[in-house]
Amino acid sequence: MGFHLLLRKGFTLVFFFYIGYGYCGVSIKDTVSILRDTVIKIEARPDLGFNYPYFIRIPKGLQIEKKQFLLVETNNSGNNDSLSYHERETYLEVIKNSLGSSLCKKLKVPFLVPVFPRPLQQWKYYTHALDRDAALINEGEMKRLDLQLIAMIKNAAIQLKAQGIIIEEKILMNGFSASGTFANRFTLLHPNLVAGVACGGINAIPISPIAKIGSDNLIYPLGIYDLEKIFDLRFNSVSYKKVPQYIYMGGKDSNDAVLFDDAYSKKERKLVFKRLGKVMLPDRFRKIESIYKDFNTSAVFKLYPNIGHETDMEVFTDVVKFFSEIMQSH
Repeated sequence: MGFHLLLRKGFTLVFFFYIGYGYCGVSIKDTVSILRDTVIKIEARPDLGFNYPYFIRIPKGLQIEKKQFLLVETNNSGNNDSLSYHERETYLEVIKNSLGSSLCKKLKVPFLVPVFPRPLQQWKYYTHALDRDAALINEGEMKRLDLQLIAMIKNAAIQLKAQGIIIEEKILMNGFSASGTFANRFTLLHPNLVAGVACGGINAIPISPIAKIGSDNLIYPLGIYDLEKIFDLRFNSVSYKKVPQYIYMGGKDSNDAVLFDDAYSKKERKLVFKRLGKVMLPDRFRKIESIYKDFNTSAVFKLYPNIGHETDMEVFTDVVKFFSEIMQSH
């Protein structure tokens, strides 16, 4: 598989052809061709609101004359204190190592993936899942990754327009495991920006769009009790209810992030077990499905009985159908 990598620094466009793990420079004067897969790397622009680089993939076969949806999936590159490590792993996610990369190719839509860090030494900051610890960061480069992603999306619209590609105002959002959790939480925070979201392998615990169960407050990321305090925004329930959501799990999935301190605190774990269920599947999954149903969301919950913490062709086909129906309705 051949990819072209475009590195954009300021107003300079440099063209590279990807070969193995190296880059071979070649100059060009033409705009991006849709006759080949192309990856653009945008460097960090703190002055524009994002402190980390991101990638855009423009797939072969994209129809440049029609308005496009931008597909967004955050990176899930593991714990490492080197940003270059995350950049390398994210690039692989962009071209092949993610469900989003396959969706990009199949749906023929541009694909954005940020290079967000997930530090090893500060291991409780589960940035790739936008957990509570990450949300509470109030200074430094990792502050408000949700807003940084929005800034990247706005910048990507400009970058793509320069290539003759116009994107819709709302995005398609996808994710699996930690990136699925990020997508699920981001959608609740910013529902007016999302045309549809598909998220899988999210430990049977999507964020609940309610503030309390009984006498217990559902603090972020379990619910919306302290959403305004943490994010300085009010939950837009009207917009949220309209967002199509596809939330799925493998029936044999045993990867329960609730059990681990990097994802949930002891207080959060106790509350999950008490109010949402200690058994991940099917108990907790069905409990939160009922919460979403009672709240009148546009969410579909599905279990795939024959797989674990993974995706397969059936999942891929269903997610393609889900996004295709959203695209066709616009």
